[in-house]
Amino acid sequence: MLEYQYEKYGVCMRLNATSIDFKKIDESEFEIDEKYGTPYHQRFQGFVKMMHEMNGVIGGAMTDVKGDRGLAPHQQTDPDMFVHITKRTAEGVYITGAKAHQTGCINSHWMVVMPTMRLKEADKDYAIVGAVPVTAEGITYIYGRQSCDTRSMENGTMDVGNAQYGGQEAMVIFENVFIPNQYIFMDGEYDYASMLVERFTTYHRRSYVCKCGVGDVLIGAAASIVEMNGVPKASHIKDKLVEMTHLNETIFGTGIAASHRGKATKAGNFMSDPMLSNVCKHHVTRFPFEIARLAQDLAGGLVATLPSEQDFRHPEIGPLLEKYLKAKDDVKTEDRMRILRLIENITLGRNAVGYVSESMHGAGSPQAQRIQIARMMQLEYKKRLAESESKNYKSEDREEKAS
Repeated sequence: MLEYQYEKYGVCMRLNATSIDFKKIDESEFEIDEKYGTPYHQRFQGFVKMMHEMNGVIGGAMTDVKGDRGLAPHQQTDPDMFVHITKRTAEGVYITGAKAHQTGCINSHWMVVMPTMRLKEADKDYAIVGAVPVTAEGITYIYGRQSCDTRSMENGTMDVGNAQYGGQEAMVIFENVFIPNQYIFMDGEYDYASMLVERFTTYHRRSYVCKCGVGDVLIGAAASIVEMNGVPKASHIKDKLVEMTHLNETIFGTGIAASHRGKATKAGNFMSDPMLSNVCKHHVTRFPFEIARLAQDLAGGLVATLPSEQDFRHPEIGPLLEKYLKAKDDVKTEDRMRILRLIENITLGRNAVGYVSESMHGAGSPQAQRIQIARMMQLEYKKRLAESESKNYKSEDREEKAS
């Protein structure tokens, strides 16, 4: 479904974050309740029911601004570098801090705030999971800039690249924002923060099959531009399109495999295979960049130097561009320009935020996946396999192979 949605819109829909929040919080709260007798799981089930009934959209607010990366939350000079509880009352808690890179938060109905990393006992006030409406008192949204973003304010539909859809991110500032008890799903259980984060990343890294949908759009645009240019049968052109498809389907394959090998949790949800989920996301930190590079290669220099739609509509300049930007006789110049703008949009324009940069850093930067892969790669088991095979290798087998 994620791939289909991204194919349809050509931008990051961040629907994966909503489903991930539901699953990993549901699982984590179930196990916290099991250990401490807290009411979190029942509260969360009530919140999920409310979201379903109102057809609500949820933003997952995880990434703190972090301050000095070499220090734990409680060690920061400014405690607000990580979202934390500033006051507790009988009715609930108040939180202060900031969350960065919040894709789609402005068009959400609610946000779920949660820890961003492993916590220690001294970080207890940072171990907070809670839901707040996006209109809650004390929340400020600071809209992020994107490459070519002001084109959306210009007349016309060509230069924006994607004529209908775009993404957005914001920094969210929380200044003593109140969370009532019924929407608190973790309060001080610091020992479960790492489990929650790891389960979030496992789900999220598997969900990056979403990039395949945008990849399909970009491959289609690349195939269209070479056809418009009159060279779809050139062997090197076909080879590059094959390579783009190979990379895109490799991402999809590892994501599907991670789901296929998923296992049930105590709460009854299924969690995708952690190793394959991390491999999927690690592919994503590389392959979209190469797919984008090949798309630009096939598009040619005009992807970065194309004149504006305003010039194309100009009574004097327009006819000149109509003439000199012409390719095949049966292709309209405007259609060619629109495809070039779409390639620009996805690879270096406004939606490159979601397809390229976010592929690198979303759900954790590359080293985060390498750390998890290193933890799970079972080297001792594989060494025993090699040792067993080498000892079972008989001398007569060697002589038979030599002959």
